[in-house]
Amino acid sequence: MSVDIIEGADTRIDRLFRLLPLVHQMRDAEQGHVLRALLRVIAEQVNLVEDDIARLYDNWFIETAEDSAVPYIADLVGYRPVGAAGRAPDRILVPRREAANTIRYRRGKGRLALLEQLARDVGGWPAHAVEYFKLLGWHQNLDHPHADRARLADLRDVRALGRIGGPFDRAAHSVDVHRIQAGRTRGRHNLPSVGVFVWRLRAYPVTYAPANCAESAGAHCYTFSVLGNDAPLFQRPSGQRGGAGAELDVPAPIGRRTLEQDLEALYGEGRSLAIWAEGWGGHAGGAPLPAAAIMPADLSGWRYVPPRGRIAVDPVLGRIAFPPGQLPRKGVRVSYHYGFAADMGGGEYRRILYDPLPRAAADGGEPVAPVLYRVGRGGDYQRLWDALNAWRDAKPADAVIELADSGVYAEPFLAELAPGQTLQLRAAQGTRPVLRLLDWQTDLPDAFSVVLARASRFTLDGIVVTGRGLRIGGAQEDNAPDAPDTSDTPAVQRGEADHDRDRDRGCGAALTIRHCTLVPGWGLGAHCEPARPAEPSLELTRVHARVRIEHSILGSVQVDADAVRSEPIPLCVADSIVDAAAPNKEAIGAPGNGIAHVLLTVLRSTLFGTVEAHALELAEDSIFNDCVHVARRQVGCMRFCYVQPHCRTPRRYHCQPDLALQALRETPGGLPPDGERLRVRPQFTSEWYGNPGYGQLGASCAAEIRRGAADESELGAFHDLFQPQREAGLRARLEEFSPAGADVAILHAT
Repeated sequence: MSVDIIEGADTRIDRLFRLLPLVHQMRDAEQGHVLRALLRVIAEQVNLVEDDIARLYDNWFIETAEDSAVPYIADLVGYRPVGAAGRAPDRILVPRREAANTIRYRRGKGRLALLEQLARDVGGWPAHAVEYFKLLGWHQNLDHPHADRARLADLRDVRALGRIGGPFDRAAHSVDVHRIQAGRTRGRHNLPSVGVFVWRLRAYPVTYAPANCAESAGAHCYTFSVLGNDAPLFQRPSGQRGGAGAELDVPAPIGRRTLEQDLEALYGEGRSLAIWAEGWGGHAGGAPLPAAAIMPADLSGWRYVPPRGRIAVDPVLGRIAFPPGQLPRKGVRVSYHYGFAADMGGGEYRRILYDPLPRAAADGGEPVAPVLYRVGRGGDYQRLWDALNAWRDAKPADAVIELADSGVYAEPFLAELAPGQTLQLRAAQGTRPVLRLLDWQTDLPDAFSVVLARASRFTLDGIVVTGRGLRIGGAQEDNAPDAPDTSDTPAVQRGEADHDRDRDRGCGAALTIRHCTLVPGWGLGAHCEPARPAEPSLELTRVHARVRIEHSILGSVQVDADAVRSEPIPLCVADSIVDAAAPNKEAIGAPGNGIAHVLLTVLRSTLFGTVEAHALELAEDSIFNDCVHVARRQVGCMRFCYVQPHCRTPRRYHCQPDLALQALRETPGGLPPDGERLRVRPQFTSEWYGNPGYGQLGASCAAEIRRGAADESELGAFHDLFQPQREAGLRARLEEFSPAGADVAILHAT
């Protein structure tokens, strides 16, 4: 029987066989490729030795070395790791860039630019360092005048007034004797004080996407966000380091005066923002509107009306206003940047695309590759519904529907999978498509509906869903717990998420939601308030499937299952935010405020809202902002989590505020128990989806939460950013390379 090379295998596997004379290759083919199979076994070992030799050579150089070899190279140049950085991966404890630049750091010790370079190399944050002695009010020396320092404030310079207290403040201040490194009351303006401002939020792009027409305010009113909420625009770093370009080289929110004075640097295709309106004012649709037509304005309350031929843009609120008598007739497209803390939810950031591998043919022929349906600009289909119809007609065993642009698809999605069939709906790399579900039918509920059969799999990857929720259903006879998995290709080879594949085979079906946003509350108001806080984002109705949610943001999860005749649904939430969108609402539950019949696993996630579940198998490094109630307390455990003390949970290990209250009992004289519980309670920059600091731990959050994980990182959805370790490492390096007598502190700009 012939042995062929499968797709993705090492192409060097037959190099020994190709060295044989052709006559021996022909004779071996007549005898079933026995000699070829033997030489493949030998070649496989030769390839392993050869790859290991090449890897050893690469490990000699800091640029190509593996992460495990970087600490050894760093030790050769005398690099000293930070002992207080906590337990974290080598790439966090010993950054490659820091080890490579150790000698350069020593030569540049005492320079202000070195502090900014350390923040970028050690912490991975854009930074700007400020020497506060230059901002002190003092009398000018006639022999050494500094006309640009220690001046009186110019009340007409609105942009300079807006910078006061920020990283680019130029106004003169009186002396503040408090130390800049103080834990409670920080004083910045003193002779030894040096502040290193870091930007923890990143600027994520949205490219050539439809703007949202705010019809309730007027036909001439638009928002950059397609969800209709006010969202500040962030500037795309320009790549200029230091000097006059320092202010444009950080992912900071764009102010109105900043946009006015730096319009040419911020506006345009490939820059921080751009606007397209085909045919408006005689402008062609292929290029963005010229910068001369853009005028920054305050559009609070939509009171300002721009003159004819001009477009008002408010970067603080993310709003656009056209002249009422000169409306865009062919739609408005925008490109802009929004702020967020990590690669989570739908976005144009790079992510891993899990392509299904070819499935073995039933007749033993060539493997059957998955069918790809591309929808959108440059694809085979312009509408999602057309691709769905083609998929229903062809009925392929494995299929991928890929949305090729960052457009809005206002179409219903109804898919019914056959036994053993797989379907993946995903965004193309570098896109952020939005699936907007409307009220299409008056007598039926509209939803993103998928029916799973026995051993079928559905994957949602990189999509933003708004307007309705995702409803997963299935016939009980097709999704029984003991239904065998008839898939020909193992789940590992099919590129599914890294969870327990063996247990997945006992569940009959699988649902994976990866890098998606199921908008909490179905939609957002102007101030990011949820439109329908009582509605779930994910409904599991009479279906037995293993559910995996990772790197996603979604509203409440509602499970409708027969708790008597079916086993609990395995539900895993990892590196995600589940938001009930309203206080005292259920993040995970069942219809009628019942208990969700799920076996729950929560890893490195943040949950806003109560959790009502059958059992909690494992909760680790997570924040349960509201109460948790499980029916079976003897199953599972919680470790290194925050959960309120009076909740009904399985056994807890190193959880907060239990540890803080225990320490209080052992060391009396501190805060009362109620005060200690309030002190340890998580504090967030924002709890409303749509704000840049959504889900991010606030600056006033207790250290027990900021360093409460098993590896001393922060609890919650942003655990894998390892910000406490990065900040500890940066603080140690700043103390090492700062000038003698200087007090250097890290200040969070975002």
